[in-house]
Amino acid sequence: MELKGKKRFNMKFVHLLVTLALSVTLHAQLPTAQSIAAKMHVGWNLGNTFEAICSATAWGGTIPTQQLVDLVKADGFNAVRLPCAWDCHATNGVIDPNWLATVKQAVDICVNDGLYVIINIHWDGGWLENNVTTSAQASVNAKQQNYWTQIANYFKNYDEHLLFASANEPNASDATGMSVLLSYHQTFVNAVRATGGNNSSRTLIVQGPSTNIGYTNTLMNTLPTDPIAGRMMVEIHYYDPPQFCILTQDASWGKMFYYWGTGYHSSTDPTRNATYGEESYVDSNFNLMKTKFINNGIPVIIGEFAAPARSLPPPSDNTLALASRRYFYRYLVSEAKKYGLIPFVWDIPMGMYNRGSATVLDQGIIDAMKRRPVIHIDKNKQIGD
Repeated sequence: MELKGKKRFNMKFVHLLVTLALSVTLHAQLPTAQSIAAKMHVGWNLGNTFEAICSATAWGGTIPTQQLVDLVKADGFNAVRLPCAWDCHATNGVIDPNWLATVKQAVDICVNDGLYVIINIHWDGGWLENNVTTSAQASVNAKQQNYWTQIANYFKNYDEHLLFASANEPNASDATGMSVLLSYHQTFVNAVRATGGNNSSRTLIVQGPSTNIGYTNTLMNTLPTDPIAGRMMVEIHYYDPPQFCILTQDASWGKMFYYWGTGYHSSTDPTRNATYGEESYVDSNFNLMKTKFINNGIPVIIGEFAAPARSLPPPSDNTLALASRRYFYRYLVSEAKKYGLIPFVWDIPMGMYNRGSATVLDQGIIDAMKRRPVIHIDKNKQIGD
């Protein structure tokens, strides 16, 4: 009887060990960041929606429908970035469950189409983004820990198609700021991993200082410590030159560029030609990220890139400016893929799509990003001719 009792105890113990081992194995099976990156091609941002302060419709956005995401997928995008605000959807630090459910609805629609999805903490009133300082470090880390614990717990059962991103464009540009930012990213990693389940091996994305390639190259010389290897990506954004990619009116520090790229400069409107930041600049910047991260097994995403559409009166050449903008999108996507970066185009309501009716508004830009490799096109022809 004593022997049988010991045998029964040992069998229960073995069963417990096997169960634990299977559980650990199950939660360690999400693919590596490199394997996920190899499957992500070109991404699309649902901009000005979930990051809009206190309402997804505050900045003209609409809750995405399955029809819209189906269209995005059909246009060749296989990843979606969902910029999110959380702070104004929280009471006493607790995120509104209705808001979590609203974000989940969008995640589910994307995952239902087999797309990869990134959710982040975006500008969100600037509580992190504008406070990468030693004086704010303790309070920001506390909030980072609190929100990511809630977000990660809510989404912990999703598979590798869901990725988490620590922040958006954290305002850091020197070694002190980088040190503070690294602490914010470490808090993010610790909070997510502590929730267990699939979050134990989920791919996480950390942002370079100001998501600027130059700062990231010189300052981001270490990444957060992660208990599991190979589950981290780095994020940068690309809005260079800002006179072409950001300005919608002339500024005191510079005038708008209308024409970007070899073969797309105007001979009749020369003061609006880009004077720097063209093809070779793109290549050199992307090569920095390839050398520093990608060659060392750390994937890099371009979380945002864009250039505004402009309607130009004479004497400006509106047709040439349109062709130049399309060429910029085409060149950036092509070169990003060449160097191994994953580009996510920034889009806003009534930009590339009418999101309410799920129809295309800017087929030219969509087509430009789908054409690879880059071919230098006669400026008198439309892209795709």
